[in-house]
Amino acid sequence: MENNTPKSGTGFFKTCFNGVNALSGVGILSIPYALSQGGWLSVLIFITIAIICFYTGILLQRCIDSSSLVKTYPDIEGDNLEKLFPNANFHVAGLKIGSKPGFVLIFSLMVLPTTWLRSLSMLAYVALGGVMASVILIASVLWVGVFDGVGFHEKGVTVNWSGMPTAMSLYAFCFSGHAVFPMIYTGMRNRKAFPMVLLICFIICTLSYGLTGIIGYLMYGESLNSQVTLNLPSKRVASNVAIYTTLINPFTKFALLITPIAEAIEDSLHVGKNRTIGILIRTALVVSTTIVALVVPFFAYVVALTGSFLSSTVTILLPCVCYLKISSKTSRNLRSELVVCLGIITIGAGVIVIGTYNSLKQIVHSF
Repeated sequence: MENNTPKSGTGFFKTCFNGVNALSGVGILSIPYALSQGGWLSVLIFITIAIICFYTGILLQRCIDSSSLVKTYPDIEGDNLEKLFPNANFHVAGLKIGSKPGFVLIFSLMVLPTTWLRSLSMLAYVALGGVMASVILIASVLWVGVFDGVGFHEKGVTVNWSGMPTAMSLYAFCFSGHAVFPMIYTGMRNRKAFPMVLLICFIICTLSYGLTGIIGYLMYGESLNSQVTLNLPSKRVASNVAIYTTLINPFTKFALLITPIAEAIEDSLHVGKNRTIGILIRTALVVSTTIVALVVPFFAYVVALTGSFLSSTVTILLPCVCYLKISSKTSRNLRSELVVCLGIITIGAGVIVIGTYNSLKQIVHSF
């Protein structure tokens, strides 16, 4: 019988911090934009995707060896620092680097040491900073709406069918923490508490995402940018707090999200726990992500593409497929679960096909 209570591991609250940090990522910046793309009716799709992703997270607990793939983009650092310092330029080895590429490179160098951490307990302290950053970000945006003269006067539209694929893709990206769930689950001190941890994380993140989306949409309506921080008025204290917090947010999440990829590469190379090689692998991942951030600067479209193709595959399709594959070898009656999983797979396939096509079309038109 499997021992679900290891003698050592991450405690309940630290696991919650890691889980919330994995889910409440850069997607919080694009939720208002997603709502403006799909209209108020897309909130139902948002809630549906949240429920589906929670269920597939539970399925991952039952088939913990499912594949994982995750993407994250530090180019939000460049966008927001460029808003604060629009005329900044950098000179390195005789080369002139513009403000946004320069800030992306600086962020990558800053986040690099955090990726060298291997302990989930240590990462939990970094995750606490990420959770607090999300709270401060929401409070700052709300402050701008209430006290800085922006108000909540935009009514929005009930539904915008043409923007619904983008909205669905962005919503899927928001709950794409599944690549980290196996690592979080296997690192728990008491693995039996994982469903409760997952429930708490999804409730917190769904409420925070929903609140941010509604606030941002009521403030700016159809004029929302891909990141809500780019709409905030300049030279306001709350706006600057929100932007600086946005810079901190990915810094606290990058290491946690990149760990499953690094460990998968280490396992495929059979290098074990060799610290030097582990540092080199993580450094290479940071460098490659930086290159992507510099080459593809369209934040909303890239997030939508990631959400529709990669995130939907990892969070919706793979958990169901793996669970059905593993469970089919047992004598259990899977009729009801089979119906649910097939329904989820159908929804996921629709998001992938429609969302990927729409996102690629928008990226091509942007060049």
